[in-house]
Amino acid sequence: MRYISTRGQAPPLDFSDVLLAGLAGDGGLYLPQSWPHFTTAELRALAGLAYPQLAARIMAPFVGRALSFERLSALCDAAWRGFGHPAVCPLRQADTRIFLLDLTRGPTLAFKDMAMQLLARLFDHVLAERDTSITIIGATSGDTGAAAVAAIAGRARARIVMLHPQGRVSAVQRRQMTTQLAPNVTNLAVAGTFDDCQDLVKAMFGDPDLRAGLGLSAVNSINWARVLAQVPYYVAAALALGGPDRPVAFAVPTGNFGNVLAGWIAQRIGLPVARLIVGANSNDILARFLSANDMSLAPVTPTLSPSMDIQVSSNFERLLYVLLDEDPAATARTIGQFRATGRMPVPEAAWRRATQDFAGFALDDEGTLQVMAAHHLATGELIDPHTAVGLAAARARAPVDDSVPVIALETAHPAKFPEAVADATGIHPALPPGLADLFDRPERCTTVANDLAAVTALVRAAAKEPL
Repeated sequence: MRYISTRGQAPPLDFSDVLLAGLAGDGGLYLPQSWPHFTTAELRALAGLAYPQLAARIMAPFVGRALSFERLSALCDAAWRGFGHPAVCPLRQADTRIFLLDLTRGPTLAFKDMAMQLLARLFDHVLAERDTSITIIGATSGDTGAAAVAAIAGRARARIVMLHPQGRVSAVQRRQMTTQLAPNVTNLAVAGTFDDCQDLVKAMFGDPDLRAGLGLSAVNSINWARVLAQVPYYVAAALALGGPDRPVAFAVPTGNFGNVLAGWIAQRIGLPVARLIVGANSNDILARFLSANDMSLAPVTPTLSPSMDIQVSSNFERLLYVLLDEDPAATARTIGQFRATGRMPVPEAAWRRATQDFAGFALDDEGTLQVMAAHHLATGELIDPHTAVGLAAARARAPVDDSVPVIALETAHPAKFPEAVADATGIHPALPPGLADLFDRPERCTTVANDLAAVTALVRAAAKEPL
């Protein structure tokens, strides 16, 4: 399996090289040169497998010869062994038609653990094979950073520097990062937004000397392996509800477009997906695009669902490349215009193709609190603000055919956002026992200006720390 850049100016790479590279050298994102396909019979045969076994079978064609199937299976088994449910990501019914896919059973209580725990082990395997080390840099709106730091802390061949927007993540999200005191972990609080953090990371990847000198790599969903590791839970959920012999729909609270893109990949390789519903908060650029072909920037608005407080969704470039008939020049030109003008000129025909698979829905903070309160009243369950957005999107944009079940992704534990949950329900959710002392742990974090030179200097210093 070979991978190519969406912008066409980087050499094709195999899976291991893409894993370590993260972002392509031309600034683009990697996609498979050709797409695997699973027949209905092949998908049907996956039903009943334990989650790690199913995941290894789904991922194997994308990994190619980079890892043996036996090794991939072992890494998958190790990645999810410690999750808090034997099914890893169990389904439960929210109402007569809508189901919640629980992705919160990992060490940091968010869906990012599903991919990050595997990604860390993939790094270990490839780096040991090559007898080398890397410096990971990443940007987070909250959950990615916590999951990445938890997965990479203490690893023998990787350092990690994680940027988060100062004051724009929840206290639990922040402390899950900053209380990781392993010497290979550096946390930077940037005076800016998540989009600013993401731009700083991309700028550092765009410096070839810095990239080569520090061995930079990525854990954000710009890294193909991160997105790939999320595809299996779409397949597992669909099979649990009768797939592939009936279609299902998914509703996904969405910020950087990586999670819902994994659902699109599942559809592309053969899973019958009737609709992918993109749930947004007041930062509604993706919902506006899907409803009116309006991909235009607006200021980032802080909300109760901070992991979705994003205007520039990096992973959209992967979908855009396919919508533009896999034309790398057109993709690069369109992204360039977006950066220059704040508006993305997507041709009408390409936009209409997007709306065949995707629908969008936006919900403000008041509506989010109402959904959280109503769900608690109806079920006795607490949900976090991001999941509430996904649940509302599922109800608002469900396919007309009511025989199609809708799976809303539960992306974070309510205890990660206790103030919002308490405002909605009057109940302050407690952290699980393993994190009960989180607010008593010492923190380590450096505050830095939204300045490339200043951030780069701190990354260079971190890269010199001994492993």
